[in-house]
Amino acid sequence: MYAEERQQAIAALAAQRGRLSVSDLAVEFGVTTETVRRDLAVLERVGLLRRVHGGAVAATALTVVEPGVAERESIRTGVKDRIAAAAVQFVPPEGGSLLLDAGTTTGRLVGMLPPDRDLVVVTNAVPAAARLTSLPGVRLLLLGGTVRGVTQAAVGAHAVQALAEIKVDVAFIGTNALSADHGLTTPDPDEAAVKRAMIASSRRTVVLADSSKLGHDQLVRFGPIDAIDTLVTDDEVDPTFVAALEERGVEVVIA
Repeated sequence: MYAEERQQAIAALAAQRGRLSVSDLAVEFGVTTETVRRDLAVLERVGLLRRVHGGAVAATALTVVEPGVAERESIRTGVKDRIAAAAVQFVPPEGGSLLLDAGTTTGRLVGMLPPDRDLVVVTNAVPAAARLTSLPGVRLLLLGGTVRGVTQAAVGAHAVQALAEIKVDVAFIGTNALSADHGLTTPDPDEAAVKRAMIASSRRTVVLADSSKLGHDQLVRFGPIDAIDTLVTDDEVDPTFVAALEERGVEVVIA
């Protein structure tokens, strides 16, 4: 099979299956993984697919559709609880400050904060803010802006401007997707702008993401791999993905 024929076949498979693995394609077409990666690079340049960690997804798979908070709250609850519990170790000591991004995994961190520790907590998440008011040691700063119904997060110029004026010890960031090639991504540009500003406003960035979000891309990039200090994820993560991040200097904590 000529390279052009193989690339056409790969593009057709991407449209049919949605996601392709480099190793599976190598076996299917009887070529090396290096050849497959070259084919994927060609197809990505012409817009037929997008490469992700370990393979590729169809271009149409990168949508702007995101599930609402209520739907996401019921998905992988045990895994999210473990991730949040493992992330507590990065909460700053007495008198410290932290940013809490909107999200169902980051939101679980609220219930695990030490109740007697004096902290300044900045958030754009309406549900998290409501729960934080009950913690006696927390001084809460709620970012203003337009609240997106789907994520219940404040976004927009007011939130971004407020973040530009502060510097916190740690930012706990959620993400819709994370790939070694493309970094941190989310479907919404306004959400991405706030997340980007949060990373810029923190001395340390801790990303909380379960393994189902790893190796994928969404529409809008809000941070490169190099922006992440620590990733907290679950034990279903692909070891090769962990190795790729650690090679880039990212600490990976398995919950």
